[in-house]
Amino acid sequence: MTTPPLFSGFDGLMNLSHREGVDIRPTLLRVLADLYVQTTTHSEQEARQFVELTSRLIDQVDDATRAAVRARLAVYPATPAPVLEQLGLKPSVPDPRVPLAHEVPAHLIPGIAAASEPAEPPREAPLRMAAKLSMQPKDAAEISNLFFGAASSERALILHNLSETPLRASPRVPAQRARRSIEALEMAAFVADVENFTLELGETLILPWKIATQVVNDPTGEPLACAAKALGMPSPVYQRVLLFLKPEIGTSVHTVYRLSRLYDVLNEQSALIMLAAWRGSTMAVSRAKYRSALYDDERNRARPAAAQTRPAPQPASGVAAPRTGSQNSGR
Repeated sequence: MTTPPLFSGFDGLMNLSHREGVDIRPTLLRVLADLYVQTTTHSEQEARQFVELTSRLIDQVDDATRAAVRARLAVYPATPAPVLEQLGLKPSVPDPRVPLAHEVPAHLIPGIAAASEPAEPPREAPLRMAAKLSMQPKDAAEISNLFFGAASSERALILHNLSETPLRASPRVPAQRARRSIEALEMAAFVADVENFTLELGETLILPWKIATQVVNDPTGEPLACAAKALGMPSPVYQRVLLFLKPEIGTSVHTVYRLSRLYDVLNEQSALIMLAAWRGSTMAVSRAKYRSALYDDERNRARPAAAQTRPAPQPASGVAAPRTGSQNSGR
């Protein structure tokens, strides 16, 4: 059996960096670095794939993201040498020599006049200006598919980093509507009524039945935590929902504790962005199913048929056919 690649879910999102209005390259780079340092050793295939993915992102992200990734990989002993070189780091050696200090520029030495030059604007300014942009339906579908197809640890990292993406989040559910929905969801969870729970959650969050069912029936529970956080459900209520809604989750102390910890640290902004991706993914399916029709589509699509002659109508039975000729009518 072949071992699945470490970053198999991220190849489908690399094309998002070239689309207008969506730039999740900083988040992808952070997630890649976090996933890579979780394991002490890597195979050659995993290291090669990590170098290929990160080399396309390091030079295209802002300074803050590059600095955070540099700090994370600098202390990791198994960081590939090409990545260290691209980040301006040196591989760790057993007895490194102290490098010589760089020459100090003349304008920084006290006593030497320096020309007053305007400070260079930060590189992340374009990202801030482009923030709060809506997702295209196809991009939303890819983000939703990536989240549902990822493992449990990868989902937690995706949700943790979503708040830093320049994506517009869904608006909050009105407080009064959310309060009524939380009460209904808690009562449905007490009696383990999964169907009504799914129906109430989908109506409140404006999700189609297919997505709502996928969120509630997910075996690991991260989508339900994200939906509850987007709804504004209090943490004690969410814990009671975990205990009573589904026996396979409520009877596992480890699962309940893990999801409770995830819910406490989950950012509301990340949950609302994922909610926007779930809503937008359904629009992509609808647009693929229906397309605009032109006035001559039916004529061009129809196959030419041979001309047929319509038979002459036959007289009804019992009715005498009209006579022709030169005979008089008898008058």
